[in-house]
Amino acid sequence: MPAKLSVNLNAIAMLRNRRDLPWPSVTGLGRIALEAGASGLTVHPRPDQRHVRFSDLAPIRALIDTEFSDTEFNIEGFPEESFMRLVEEHRPEQVTLVPDDPAQATSDHGWDFRKNHNLLGNIVGRLKKLGLRVSVFADGEPDREALTIARELGADRIELYTGPYGGCYDDPAEAARIVELLGETADIAFELGLDVNAGHDLTVANLPALVARIPRLAEVSIGHGLTADALEYGMAESVRRFCRACGQDV
Repeated sequence: MPAKLSVNLNAIAMLRNRRDLPWPSVTGLGRIALEAGASGLTVHPRPDQRHVRFSDLAPIRALIDTEFSDTEFNIEGFPEESFMRLVEEHRPEQVTLVPDDPAQATSDHGWDFRKNHNLLGNIVGRLKKLGLRVSVFADGEPDREALTIARELGADRIELYTGPYGGCYDDPAEAARIVELLGETADIAFELGLDVNAGHDLTVANLPALVARIPRLAEVSIGHGLTADALEYGMAESVRRFCRACGQDV
């Protein structure tokens, strides 16, 4: 099965937040994305609400429940108590745990599973009791011991942090080297019984090589690149372009 596309709405929300106005509409563009073939919507509600606001979550949840019940809501973030309360209230199909400091501009590394064993063990157990799928952010360097810990913690999936891959857009040799490392990490995850997502700085140009190396890739979560493309191609066509880059027949 080709990788599914979850559209991250944070960049849209950030543009809206430049003015005290309701446009661009986060839910409106989310609806267009789902109508065009996206398999889900992703948000990362940070404590300062500089991107998606807490008040956006209920309308997104309602949009999926009432109009697109075969798609998924993915909420990602650092598992502090305020984040956990949002998850418990809005019950996304998937929770993606990321090791962000609140001051970070964006996610830029995976979990240190050894150091954060106790924290993640408690959080993953709490989420699993709610019946939610749990994905944990992981660096792309192959590390069997770290991924074994992730599996033992009860995670269902890892999300490969693909920032370094996206960052070498002008260096094909380095891109090929990194995509192989990502593939080796995915191979270990599959051997351990984990499914694999990927996200960060993925584009129509670099997705095909990633999905070719990881044909069992479950999902990609894309915001910045897709939103940038939407300025040129429109949201619906940008979603279709990214779906095709994932290997979907759209």
